[in-house]
Amino acid sequence: MNQIKKLPVGDLGYNFIPKEFLPEGENEYYIRFKQNPATDYRPLTRQEIAILKSNGNRSDNWSNILVREGIDVLLIEDCTFFGLVRIGKLEPYFLEFSQLRTPVGLYRSFIVSCDIGNNVAVNNVRMLSHYIIEDEAILINVNEMSCTSYSKFGNGIIKEGEPEDIRIWLELCNENGGRKVMPFDGMLPGDAWLWSKYRANEKLLEAFKDFTDRKFGRQRGTYGTVGKRTIIKNTHIVKDVRIGSDAYIKGANKLKNLTINSDENAKSQIGEGCEMVNGIMGAGSRAFYGVKAVRFILAPFSQLKYGARLINSYLGENATISCCEVLNTLLFPAHEQHHNNSFLCASLVMGQSNIAAGATIGSNHNSRAADGELQAGRGFWPGLCVSLKHNSKFASFTMIAKGDYPAELNIPIPFCLVSNDLHTDQLVIMPGYWFLYNMYAILRNERKFADRDKRKEKKQLLEYDCLAPDTVNELFTGLRLLSRYTGKAFYQKNQLVGSDHEQEQKGRELLESRAPVVAQLEVFAGDIENSHRLVRIIKVQEAYTVYKRMLSYYGTCQLINWLNLQEEKNITSIKDLFSKAAERKTWLNVGGQLIPEKEVKTLISSIESGSTEKGWEQVHTFYQQQAAAYDTEKLQHGLSALKEIHGLNTDTIEVPLLTGLLQDAINTKEWIAQSVYDSKVKDYENPFRKMVYESIVEMEQVVGKFSDNQFVNEQRQETATFKESTEQLIAQLKLLF
Repeated sequence: MNQIKKLPVGDLGYNFIPKEFLPEGENEYYIRFKQNPATDYRPLTRQEIAILKSNGNRSDNWSNILVREGIDVLLIEDCTFFGLVRIGKLEPYFLEFSQLRTPVGLYRSFIVSCDIGNNVAVNNVRMLSHYIIEDEAILINVNEMSCTSYSKFGNGIIKEGEPEDIRIWLELCNENGGRKVMPFDGMLPGDAWLWSKYRANEKLLEAFKDFTDRKFGRQRGTYGTVGKRTIIKNTHIVKDVRIGSDAYIKGANKLKNLTINSDENAKSQIGEGCEMVNGIMGAGSRAFYGVKAVRFILAPFSQLKYGARLINSYLGENATISCCEVLNTLLFPAHEQHHNNSFLCASLVMGQSNIAAGATIGSNHNSRAADGELQAGRGFWPGLCVSLKHNSKFASFTMIAKGDYPAELNIPIPFCLVSNDLHTDQLVIMPGYWFLYNMYAILRNERKFADRDKRKEKKQLLEYDCLAPDTVNELFTGLRLLSRYTGKAFYQKNQLVGSDHEQEQKGRELLESRAPVVAQLEVFAGDIENSHRLVRIIKVQEAYTVYKRMLSYYGTCQLINWLNLQEEKNITSIKDLFSKAAERKTWLNVGGQLIPEKEVKTLISSIESGSTEKGWEQVHTFYQQQAAAYDTEKLQHGLSALKEIHGLNTDTIEVPLLTGLLQDAINTKEWIAQSVYDSKVKDYENPFRKMVYESIVEMEQVVGKFSDNQFVNEQRQETATFKESTEQLIAQLKLLF
């Protein structure tokens, strides 16, 4: 049966912190007084008490009601007070927000041991217990708003006297909890990735746990807070919640054990029908219309909408999930998922991703075990009605065409299109698809993600360019694999015998020389799909060529950026720059921030040794240091890529070679702009696109004129500017010859 305790009514509002957890010499208010250190309160006068009583107010002890000078006690009606209540200045004004108007004051509310700021409106709050309400906040029609002495506000900590087994964990990336992390206010995507990734390193995991415990402490007695100018209306339950300033909460069903970060420059919102438990919302984040979120983190400026369900998951910055269900997943920034019938489970998705309607990623249970894992690099786009099986792994910018993929996949080739050929029962991979056929989409998304980055505090430097150290390294992997597959196909066609190295070398020779025989080869790959069917690689020569072109363009653009910063240009400094570009480094995507693997290992070593005394603050300082070094590191990486793709060394760096590289970059930029045009103009010329319109005029009224397409026009303008400035560099370099 339910255990109902009967306690003296005189204890209501007192003994918030059990005596066994009070530090020696402290009272139950010691943490509250740190949260609100104001001392300008005074007792009520006899006349004020008389007015309060005549207005239908009651208190267990009027001497425990303290007020500020300037209070108009006539603005307090039909309220019941228990415990120590401190009330700020109340003046005869009304507050207005979004057509909501309400008078300043306390009306028809039950208030237990709270601090209430200046000119606050509290109206019909049936239970308001152990909260600090800051100036000009509005609370209207709230059924229960309470805070316990052991409140954690969504952080994965435990308080004094609590057992370890009640600690809240986020079970990211894997349903069995093997990659679980302790959530905490301020957790960045990089933190979640480091903690979930290096599971074999017990010292590191213990250090992360210690960082989190030390950040918040174990003492009991913290009050809930409602920041300045925050509005809470028509809401059922708010329990153990810390809310920043300028937040807007309306019509929520249940908010429990949360931190809702918000401020005047990044206002957070929660709308009708939302139920959110055990989580943290970053500043500027939003949840609307029936959202269900349990054990979660929303990073700043992320959104949940239209019945979305987010459980045991981290949603990175500038990301949106609506309608669908996401479980046990770590999502890096700029993730999009908008459809009610899409499902994502037990996954690591590294940002700039889009999950289409009908996509089912997870819950392919063919045993009693939990799902495995899916890992996807940046730009992961499974198309309509895609079904994938765990475990699977995808290189950056993989697009998956509609279909049911019955076996595990390991796609190491970036920028590819993966599809099912049902007629031949083959998996088909087209490397370089984005560059060859969909340049408009990949570059537009690159621009879109950057424009949507609304973060005020950019604690991690997010990379949105499709050509960056991570994807460039994958392109080199793609070149090597295409050479291997092509060489193997040539050997098999001609019934030759050779080692893997010999086959790869032969494939490279054929692709470098653009030998006509390549078009006659049937190229297949192994170790791509966990099945016995064939995996066909198509457009091999085109992909190999465009990969090399984009690699050269990436490296040359880094060189151009450097040259534009140099007031005086000479061949000696350029040679010296290339000589410092050592072997191409391995990079890691650490929560959307690209960092050389060597630097990450150095950080981990420092944490293992115990030298990271400041905990998470020091880890976040590491991100900032790497962000400051990124341009230099990216320059070195670009030059290393140039040397590798063209076989350069310091002795070969001369003016004619440099001007040739710069001219090639101009040609590639013009080709990119033309490809953007060509991939978009099809939407206006394809007869199947046009058939729903009776005239060109009607089509242009509906979809706009192609000549007015902002992105296409921007690409043309950027190309013209790039060409002009780079030709000036070429002219300056020729003067050195």
